[in-house]
Amino acid sequence: MSIRSIVSGFAGLGVGGGLVTLWGKPFSHSEKSGTAAGGPSSGVPTGSSNSGGVLHLQGSNVNPSAFFKYGFPGPVHDLMNREEFVSCYDRQLRIPYWVVEHITPESLSNKSGDRKNSFFREDESIPDTFRARLRDYFRSGYDRGHLAPAADAKFSQKAMDETFYLTNICPQVGDGFNRDYWAHLEYFCRQLVEKYKSVRVVTGPLFLPKKDPVDGKMKVTYEVIGNPPNIAVPTHFYKLIVAENAAPDPTSDSVAVGAFVLPNDKIPNDTKLTDFEVPVDAISRSSGLQFLQKLPSNKTKKLCQEVDCHITVRDFQKALPAPKKYPALPPGSS
Repeated sequence: MSIRSIVSGFAGLGVGGGLVTLWGKPFSHSEKSGTAAGGPSSGVPTGSSNSGGVLHLQGSNVNPSAFFKYGFPGPVHDLMNREEFVSCYDRQLRIPYWVVEHITPESLSNKSGDRKNSFFREDESIPDTFRARLRDYFRSGYDRGHLAPAADAKFSQKAMDETFYLTNICPQVGDGFNRDYWAHLEYFCRQLVEKYKSVRVVTGPLFLPKKDPVDGKMKVTYEVIGNPPNIAVPTHFYKLIVAENAAPDPTSDSVAVGAFVLPNDKIPNDTKLTDFEVPVDAISRSSGLQFLQKLPSNKTKKLCQEVDCHITVRDFQKALPAPKKYPALPPGSS
């Protein structure tokens, strides 16, 4: 079953030429070589370098950047460095832009962390105005879905606990996705350490268009949960996998790359994982993020040509105990 049959009316998502319909032509080299983080465009804008910050236009002194003396509006990206992952938080949508994690045979073999000792928690490092709340998920109909899975962070209790911050969480369909196919994909990523000594995974939300049944136009629509409604429910999720140091030659500098886009919806467990395989450029175009622009093409292999890309169906609900509930507030607290 292809992704076309899972997301009714969603045109162009699949393998091969269909992707061009949705995401357009592949990037050229010049498109990929944009300003890097920390470059000239990463700071507060200033005026013309020839005018001391003041632009002269038709005899008037124009200095729009002087507005910033009252404060720079942003956007501000909250970068969180955790033990097992790094995340970048979107203050507008109250979910991560992306989460990058690193798993190794050693990190997965250490079982110091225990999920039953962890609980979901708000991230107090985020300003109160932009913080995702536990109450926003209450009776929302969606799971609090990990982007960096708790099962990838068993090497310490602290690492395990950090995966339960809401800055690592997105609303996900529960039955059929978060508790099923998505969990099987996460297990597939962990299985890769049997062949690779280092596996890096980027996970994030997407908001993709589909054809409006009334007027036939392509539109992006998504639900928002919370009270007031402020947490966006992604239409899709992606995983970008970069597998390094393959056996039997772990010194090789070639890496295997695989990219997958899944709808945030029930997916039958017999659906082929390769039905969701997409070019890396497809994720970049739809997310506005640059991926692997510094990775030479002659050092890149296709993951699904190096390993058998399929999921192993497991009953995660029986294997994993539920996390603790968030501690109750004392009487009179809000």
